[in-house]
Amino acid sequence: MDKILTFFTEIGKLKELKRRGWVLREIKNPESVADHIFRATLMAWVLGRKKRGLNIEKVMKMALIHDICEVYAGDTTPYDSILPKSKKEIRKLLRTWPRFSDSKKKRLSEKKFKKEKTALEKLTRGLPKELAREMMDLWIDYENGKTKEGRFFKQMDRLENFLQATEYWKKYKNLSQKSWWDQARESFDDPVLLEFMEKIDKQFHKN
Repeated sequence: MDKILTFFTEIGKLKELKRRGWVLREIKNPESVADHIFRATLMAWVLGRKKRGLNIEKVMKMALIHDICEVYAGDTTPYDSILPKSKKEIRKLLRTWPRFSDSKKKRLSEKKFKKEKTALEKLTRGLPKELAREMMDLWIDYENGKTKEGRFFKQMDRLENFLQATEYWKKYKNLSQKSWWDQARESFDDPVLLEFMEKIDKQFHKN
């Protein structure tokens, strides 16, 4: 039980870890990683029920653990490898979705995967072996989209991020939405999630 308590204590740090993308965009009091996990899990449950044959319990477990490795790995963004030094240039860069060659995408993805896998192994080391294995398998499925649940939640994760971006845009007015729309067009093909994205667009742009 001591090691399980340590696991929960470490996970609690995600309540204070601010999402790096919002920090870079200078959002006041940005959401934490735990905030994101909470709503992404609820969205996965509610929207996942609209998809026939989806294992909702598996999707929700995946949602709960998909970012816990960030306790040790930290939160990252697709922009990290190309960030300029000046705040002005960073603001300019963040208005667009980064484009990389296939080879660079692969290198960055492999580096991130290795770092986060090591962090997850460290975090779950004290848990019962079968539980630690289940968490690792779920995380790898989320990362690689091995199953329909993994493919669904990978897009669901980005949809929650899209909703948060739209909310911040509505609140602060000066947040560019272009990069989020560019990412969405490249990332989403699930009919249920595409329908919900349209609802977000209509709701927040109706006035």
